[in-house]
Amino acid sequence: MTVRIPGQVEFYIRALAREYGRKRAPQAGSRPSALDELVLTVLSQNTNDRNRDRAWRSLRRQFPRWEQVAKARRQDLVAAIRVGGLAEQKAERIQALLRRIRKSEGRYSLARVCRMPAAEARGYLLSFQGVGEKTAACVILFACGQPAFPVDTHILRVSQRLGLLPAKATAQRAHERLGKLVPPAGMYEFHLNLIAHGRAVCRARKPQCPVCCLKERCRYYQRVKLNS
Repeated sequence: MTVRIPGQVEFYIRALAREYGRKRAPQAGSRPSALDELVLTVLSQNTNDRNRDRAWRSLRRQFPRWEQVAKARRQDLVAAIRVGGLAEQKAERIQALLRRIRKSEGRYSLARVCRMPAAEARGYLLSFQGVGEKTAACVILFACGQPAFPVDTHILRVSQRLGLLPAKATAQRAHERLGKLVPPAGMYEFHLNLIAHGRAVCRARKPQCPVCCLKERCRYYQRVKLNS
């Protein structure tokens, strides 16, 4: 069962903005390139932001150009990103993506993706082996500045507890549904604030329901309150 109350998502956006602050999406020129965002998202998998950023800085320090990354010895690339975890798998994936991009685009660039409509960009990115819904949405939202709503583990958990998603929603279903429910103008801010809320309050274990700013419109909290 999911909620379909008019204005529900807008209520969550406003409440989280009061709690965690407004977030303004960067303008063109201040955003990362699409290829930078793609690789950064690969590095973010199964690790925290701190280790992701350390792996990114190490990668760019040792290999300033994407051509160097593509042609690097695998063990050197693994060593450069080891701090981010799963370095063997990520190194293989990054080099495979770079080879595919070079073949498709004629250069190490995804600039063309940001000139596509969001739906076309999504389809193109998903055609790359190893690129899923979240990665594609991150590139579209953060690099291209177009409407997309990436769903990570925090957003999935909070959305399910609120009642925005079914308990067993797949990644594809979660992206499709939230992409329709969340107003395009609110996607950037809601994405960041939902993650902040999932980390600070709506944790996987022992959620802090009494201090939650969304509790009065939360299906999970209403069930807990009813059973207490």
